[in-house]
Amino acid sequence: MARFLLVHGASHGAWCWRDVIPALQALGHEAVAIDMPGHGDDPADIEQVSLRDYGQRIVEHLDQPTILVGHSMGGYSITQAAELSADNIRRLVHLCAYTPWPDHSLSQMRMQADEQPLVPLIRPSGTKRSFTFDTSGGTHAFYHDCPAETVLFAVANLCPESTAASNTAIALTEQSQSLPKSYIICTEDGAIPPAFQRVMADRFDPQDVSDLHSSHSPFFSMPDRLAARLDEIARQTHDLDGL
Repeated sequence: MARFLLVHGASHGAWCWRDVIPALQALGHEAVAIDMPGHGDDPADIEQVSLRDYGQRIVEHLDQPTILVGHSMGGYSITQAAELSADNIRRLVHLCAYTPWPDHSLSQMRMQADEQPLVPLIRPSGTKRSFTFDTSGGTHAFYHDCPAETVLFAVANLCPESTAASNTAIALTEQSQSLPKSYIICTEDGAIPPAFQRVMADRFDPQDVSDLHSSHSPFFSMPDRLAARLDEIARQTHDLDGL
């Protein structure tokens, strides 16, 4: 059995993992999803929070050996957490996630891609300290293969995202970079181009890279298959540990 800590991406919350948690539990694992500051049920002012705050929130939940799973922007959050404290982190799993490169903020990483499907959807707040995603023209970028009722649930729960968190580069060290890492590429992703996911995954060991034929939101479109993939990663992690 492994313990998973599930970390959401931009504008989402712990709520997006609602279907994956029971699927992982059915496979014998412990699964916990948490809200980053200013997301979901957390009352913090989103315009005052930082990427370090996201990392610190994760570290607060690392009281036992844990596999961190970061979705989308969550790739930055789990890496920031690992730089604050690698204690009890067994592996970092990047689920169609931005992976930090040296001296690159998430915003800068996004602009490395040949396609920019998210840029037309970004709506800055009046202060420019936060932004939202405009889904009035449709939700294809995020949820095109998800059940209709689930899409309604998701859109109703989307929240503003911190501009500062997106504009912060992580000072990468061996503390985070030496940890075991996996990348799950979502091949039908309309938010982070799959071709760019492959560019980011090229820095991972090939045996730690796999595909899911999913949109940007496999936690909704295929929670059981995602849980099965995470189970495979957990078993690999245990094998490497000699357990």
